[in-house]
Amino acid sequence: MSRKASISRKTNETAVSVTVNIDGTGTSKISTGVGFFDHMLDQLSRHSLIDMEIETKGDLHIDDHHTVEDTGIAIGQAIAKALGDRRGITRYASLDLAMDETMTRAAVDLSGRPFLVWNVAFSAPKIGTFDTELVREFFQALAQNAGITLHIQNIYGANNHHIAETCFKSVARVLRTATEIDPRQQGRIPSTKGSLA
Repeated sequence: MSRKASISRKTNETAVSVTVNIDGTGTSKISTGVGFFDHMLDQLSRHSLIDMEIETKGDLHIDDHHTVEDTGIAIGQAIAKALGDRRGITRYASLDLAMDETMTRAAVDLSGRPFLVWNVAFSAPKIGTFDTELVREFFQALAQNAGITLHIQNIYGANNHHIAETCFKSVARVLRTATEIDPRQQGRIPSTKGSLA
């Protein structure tokens, strides 16, 4: 079973093209025009082992908001499409991820029901030129459009770059585990309801 999907999304604000391969090796080709965001998406791909090709052209002359949010929407839609009815997946995962002085926890349920719990605070409004509030906007768009319940909690940390990066890396790692095929499921949908949604 191939778990690959492509999504193209065009509005007056952005044009986004995303291809994902859930069963990849974490290779990526990413171009959004926002350097820090590209770096974070590379981490998402590398540590989830989901291959990602992402190209976004957005209204960066205004700010980065539409580019980040719409990229999150398209990635979420591509992941949902690639997972299909989610038959045989592990479904749940959680992880505490350390990076230097920072610790961030992520937990996911690939339930088909979108929900984000965000317990992350930044001490500055920007990392370089990147608005720190856009980290939450990305994960909100991702969770909503992938149909996943996602909890992210920064337990402690001082460096805002590290806080943001641990959010992306921890989410990547839980996606890697939760999307894996569980051989003991024997191809069943992992729900007593018989469907995920």
